[in-house]
Amino acid sequence: MPMLAVAKSRTLTITAATKKAVAVLKGTSNVEGVVTLLQEDDGPTKVNVKITGLAPGKHGFHLHEFGDTTNGCMSTGPHFNPEGKTHGAPEDSNRHAGDLGNVIAGDDGVVEVELQDSQIPLSGPHSVVGRAFVIHEAEDDLGKGGHELSSTTGNAGGRLACGVVGLTPL
Repeated sequence: MPMLAVAKSRTLTITAATKKAVAVLKGTSNVEGVVTLLQEDDGPTKVNVKITGLAPGKHGFHLHEFGDTTNGCMSTGPHFNPEGKTHGAPEDSNRHAGDLGNVIAGDDGVVEVELQDSQIPLSGPHSVVGRAFVIHEAEDDLGKGGHELSSTTGNAGGRLACGVVGLTPL
């Protein structure tokens, strides 16, 4: 009679879980870019931003709630805000998770910057995968400008380009 082999149960432990995601920004103008996100374990997410075609100066840079671009950048909804807070600066404790402040375009219209943020993870209940990055036409007042839109959008103006965050292999 043949003998059956019985496999013993083993526990697999993963010591490092690196996740990577990317968003390709496109708009109706010549503004375009790539945002690459990298997260080690449950640490902060590193965000590498390269955007071209901008007017020189500061531009609001946010993560919006929806990865829906069926109506261009307008269908991406409000800033990603899972905790129901008011608009603020990246270093503020009271801020939308999607409030990433401003990026600065040089005289050539190019932004190249690396940010780091602990409120935009690539996994878990507040994952940003499937949401959209948006670059705005004006400076974000970080919720401190006194304008009626300061507490919701930072009064950062129109949406120039956007892209949906998707996981990618390392």
